Amino acid sequence: MPTSTIKESQVDVLVIGAGPAGLMAANALAKYGVNVRIVDKRPDKVAAGQADGIQPRTIEVLQSYGLADRLLKEGNQMHVAAFYNPSPSGGIELTDRVPDVTAPSARYPFEVTLHQGAIESIFLDSMRLSGVEVSRPVVPTSISISKEESALTDPLSHPVRVVLSYLKPINQAEEGEEGEAEIVHAKFVIGADGAHSWVRKSLDIVMEGEQTDYIWGVVDLTPDTDFPDIRNRCAIHSSQGSCMIIPREGDKVRLYIQLDDKSAHVMSNGRIDKNKLQPSILLETARRCLYPYKIATPESFDWWTIYIIGQRVASRFSVNERVFIVGDACHTHSPKAGQGMNASMNDSHNLAWKLALYLKGFGSMSLLKTYEFERRKYAQDLINFDKQFAKLFSGKPRTEAFQDGVSHEEFLQIFQTFGGFTSGIGIHYADSAITNSKHQSKAAKLIVGQRILPQIFLRAADSRPVEIQDMLPSDGRFKILVFTGNSSEPEQLQRVQEAAKNLHELMMKAAGSTNEVSSLFEVLPISSASRKHVRYNDLPKTLWSHWSKVLIDDVDVRGTQGGDGYTNYGVDREEGCMVVVRPDGYIGMIAPLEDKAEGLADYLAAFSTFKL
Repeated sequence: MPTSTIKESQVDVLVIGAGPAGLMAANALAKYGVNVRIVDKRPDKVAAGQADGIQPRTIEVLQSYGLADRLLKEGNQMHVAAFYNPSPSGGIELTDRVPDVTAPSARYPFEVTLHQGAIESIFLDSMRLSGVEVSRPVVPTSISISKEESALTDPLSHPVRVVLSYLKPINQAEEGEEGEAEIVHAKFVIGADGAHSWVRKSLDIVMEGEQTDYIWGVVDLTPDTDFPDIRNRCAIHSSQGSCMIIPREGDKVRLYIQLDDKSAHVMSNGRIDKNKLQPSILLETARRCLYPYKIATPESFDWWTIYIIGQRVASRFSVNERVFIVGDACHTHSPKAGQGMNASMNDSHNLAWKLALYLKGFGSMSLLKTYEFERRKYAQDLINFDKQFAKLFSGKPRTEAFQDGVSHEEFLQIFQTFGGFTSGIGIHYADSAITNSKHQSKAAKLIVGQRILPQIFLRAADSRPVEIQDMLPSDGRFKILVFTGNSSEPEQLQRVQEAAKNLHELMMKAAGSTNEVSSLFEVLPISSASRKHVRYNDLPKTLWSHWSKVLIDDVDVRGTQGGDGYTNYGVDREEGCMVVVRPDGYIGMIAPLEDKAEGLADYLAAFSTFKL
């Protein structure tokens, strides 16, 4: 086709790949008002199988986008993890049952399982409300980035050129045959195209790490079994191998089955020969692990696959801060701890607000650099954990005859020690341009670089209990929590009024206008005054946009909720402080009330176009 006839277009952000990572990115950007397009080579979303586990922190993130209710309605909840080990009489026996989530501050103390196609549908329906649809089946055929420094640093330029090819429907041509082409000029590109990422390979980004010797099979089915823990998450170590059971939505379960002889299943090119492994063979292996319990062969299997565990991290997560990779495109690991989809979606959650602020003209290139700084470190930590976890899970169990094996105590210790990490609750971003821990002591238990802790406060105007996380939606804005102390005391109210004046002046300087202030910041005052004495409208109007946004730290009328927020956050009830929550729900900085907003000004200047 002559170049002159090829369609050309411009877009702020082009997302390549419509799996969970790509859909999270596109949905978030669409909600932030960004001009975004998303393409995928698949003719339709995933029908069954694939990733299926949502960790507690990811549920919180989905809740911040208004998507958790549907997930909780459609998915299965896992509250208990059961552990089975070899029995002295042969077969396996129950060793322990413990909470599945070992993160005390988790708002949702369980995991949710739901097949990837259903999770994708939640995003697709949300994006549709913003007028964004996935273009399918479309494949990128070339990508290039301008070498001109002026283009790379100009917020208005479109320095990335991508050629897309629209595949013809299968009924009109052989699968994979190319149809029409389009040249897209993008300000940014996000490569969310999986472990074999075309974007990553096209930009010569290498994956660093190794492939293990562990080979596992996965099969989804509706079981007919006498195994008593079939509706709990189970880690089974038997003398016949290892197996994991993951209960799923409805009556379905997923079995992860260790296959011992790698050489029998892997071809000379390193790929698995699926012709030698069928789901019935995987189920037979699972039966040996589950003995003396039985599991019947179902009429059909919902989905199955085989994989070799690889543990790798990309050497870099971006090129010139114009092309980024997220999800499996930049890190791969075993699925045993349920991290894959969660790590992928949280990559996009971390990146999207930074791109949106840059595109609004507020964020600088230094803000975009924090994506790789934060998420690559997390990915490396994930791989290090995964190596320990996969080794223990795949290792032979300790028995009387084999004392060098993995003991239940060892496995349980790893399971519980890393509970904060696997749940996502314990993610801690190091100090950077967007995390400043200088005044950590002013809110000692709200750790800078960690997510805002869930907490019940009361609305001052009507004493209705509210969850603070629900007051901080993922809408692209910084939330400034002003812990006012006891605002019903005249002297304290005067301190608050002075702090409010300084804060408002700073926000006006940073944003440029009242309208821009409301698009970049939202302020929520939280008083330690009692509900019997508080008058919400005594607080300066610059601290609240609506009567429902003024909170107090007191117990509700039934005496069962709230009243311990200042204590749980480590904030002095008399002094108060200011806490800046980033658009992704993580604590960015803390400042004293008497700061005169100078600390906040320094903080903003480090990553934005705001100048002191």
